[in-house]
Amino acid sequence: MGKLLKLIWTIFKILSVVTGILFVIYFWNLDQKLMAWLYVQVNRIFDRKEADIKF
Repeated sequence: MGKLLKLIWTIFKILSVVTGILFVIYFWNLDQKLMAWLYVQVNRIFDRKEADIKF
């Protein structure tokens, strides 16, 4: 019984930490800020490339 309670407590702690991390990401809108930064970086890469458009 002791091992089962220890396992349940460990799972609870892990889920609590994951929930806390996800809440911080949601609250400060960090996923959208990361995507906006990535969008700028990708545009810098592709704006340097020479366009080879043939119709």
